[in-house]
Amino acid sequence: MEPLRDNDPKSIGGFALVCRIGAGGMGQVFLGESAAGHQAAVKVIKASVLDEDTRARFLSEVDSMRTVYGPFVAGFVGADAAAEQPWLAVEYVPGPDLRTYVAGHGPLPLAETASLGALLAEGLGTVHDAGLLHRDLKPQNILLSEYGPKVIDFGLAVLAERRTMLTATGFVVGSVLCMPPEQARGEHQLERSADVYALGAVLLFAATGRYPYEGPTWQAVALKIEDPATPPDLTGLPPELDGLVTDMLALDPAARPTLPQVIERLVKVIRGLGLTALQAKRRLAALTPEIVVPQLPPPVLEPGGSDSAYTPTIVDAAAAEDDEETSAPARAGAERLGLGTEPGEEPEDAVPAVPTGAVPGPGGTPPRGRAATAVRPAAPLRIAERIRAAYAREARF
Repeated sequence: MEPLRDNDPKSIGGFALVCRIGAGGMGQVFLGESAAGHQAAVKVIKASVLDEDTRARFLSEVDSMRTVYGPFVAGFVGADAAAEQPWLAVEYVPGPDLRTYVAGHGPLPLAETASLGALLAEGLGTVHDAGLLHRDLKPQNILLSEYGPKVIDFGLAVLAERRTMLTATGFVVGSVLCMPPEQARGEHQLERSADVYALGAVLLFAATGRYPYEGPTWQAVALKIEDPATPPDLTGLPPELDGLVTDMLALDPAARPTLPQVIERLVKVIRGLGLTALQAKRRLAALTPEIVVPQLPPPVLEPGGSDSAYTPTIVDAAAAEDDEETSAPARAGAERLGLGTEPGEEPEDAVPAVPTGAVPGPGGTPPRGRAATAVRPAAPLRIAERIRAAYAREARF
């Protein structure tokens, strides 16, 4: 996170912007706060890329987010794709993305990696059930939270049955490091198996810190992905995951397992470690570092305003016994300090009361003695209270 810059908007779509939390090819992402205090991740499209194609892709993103629900997908909050500066607000997840976590803490242990893959497969299942594809699953688009991983950024999701291209033929859309061969070739008629391939690349990264194919440029990586003679580099991958990841990264989309099959095989790995799926999920969630979430500063209150802080009276019940002996000298001292009774205010000694639980005397009269007197602060505490009250009336905040 970083502070807002001078040229950043201060609010958009009813959200006051707190700080920057990320950036992508299409726009800047801010932490926003609604009038009621709800925080959301607000994506604002860059003016430099705002053309008809970009707006069409953004409209697709908004439509996608409205229809996808699930515990492992960042929820839709609001959007205005037709605005002069289009924006989209989604659930804010206070956790690091997978790439940032692995870079700072190293690869995940086996049980946590298997749990991550199973949970993400369930999340992608909700996306596919809505008739959508993600098309850009990568470590940066996976956030780790105390409730499990969250899939974000449907900027490149399209309707599975869509036939209208939003990008020119041959133009590669997405992150090539996790891209299946058919997408790297520029094909736009993708199937659900494309997301399965990307999930396999994410699993490899989570377990090893590397991608299936790497190179100095995206073109070099794309050539390796498309080459049948160049298998993916699985060095360092735990043997329990080797067979599954190999199948998920198959060149032939039809040879890749389905998401339910991926879940089944990953849960089998977890059980082989003597854990339940829930126990593995809790281990994964426990890895998430605590993040301090910024918020808007409190408003500056005007002196004497109705929002001035209220200071409650301090009652010293133990001092009630000697209260009568000290009340007269205390009042005299208070008067010397200019803190006497306010005009129209009754002296505190003139407030009789029967304490809770007191037994009435004969004829219903209050009992005699100390029980018939209200418990009041000792004189020194009352003086201190009046001093605080006098200060509060004059203080600016």
